[in-house]
Amino acid sequence: MFISQAYAQAASSGGGSSFLIQIAPLILIFAVFYFLLIRPQQKKMKDHKAMVGSLVKGDKVVTAGGLMGIIYKIEDEKIATLEISDNVKVKVVRSTIAEVLRKDSK
Repeated sequence: MFISQAYAQAASSGGGSSFLIQIAPLILIFAVFYFLLIRPQQKKMKDHKAMVGSLVKGDKVVTAGGLMGIIYKIEDEKIATLEISDNVKVKVVRSTIAEVLRKDSK
């Protein structure tokens, strides 16, 4: 009879801090995901958008599909024309350009 009362008293102590202890791993997991996954992905997207915005005629580029060519013409903010061979030109969506290999100086 005395033992059950002692356990009941011990269980009720420290109830206020137990909530912080329970939620701390969730906060820590979110912080790790933010700094290791979300933030680098946002930086990569920002850099890609800046690269696509700075494309000019004469840049040698690679598309996400693997086409290599030289920018022949910038149609508008979404479309560019690539020359992939002599007298062979294809239109591509500018956001699919994955990499600029060389910038020709004018």
